[in-house]
Amino acid sequence: MICAHEALDLQVFSCFAADLMSDVLAFSHANALLITGLTSVQAVHTADVADCKGILYVCSKRPSPEALALARAREIPLLSTKHTAYEACGILFQRGLAPATKAAEEATCATR
Repeated sequence: MICAHEALDLQVFSCFAADLMSDVLAFSHANALLITGLTSVQAVHTADVADCKGILYVCSKRPSPEALALARAREIPLLSTKHTAYEACGILFQRGLAPATKAAEEATCATR
């Protein structure tokens, strides 16, 4: 955990991986964990606009100082893992996190 330790009890049920922030805005849904290798302030702005519950940086990456300051100000939890995005998604999927895509959400709604 990089910042927002007070959010340790936060529950997340879905995740979305992308380095193109336009994809996050176009295809993810709210309350997801954003998985990315993008460490700039744009990732934090995008997570805020997309109502993501937090950001998981892959490949042991750390946010820029500006991104860290913005995440603290917006109370967006930041985490980091040594795993690649592919590995992190697989691990989280195995542990029950659903894909946070609008297409997946629409398919789930259609089957109800």
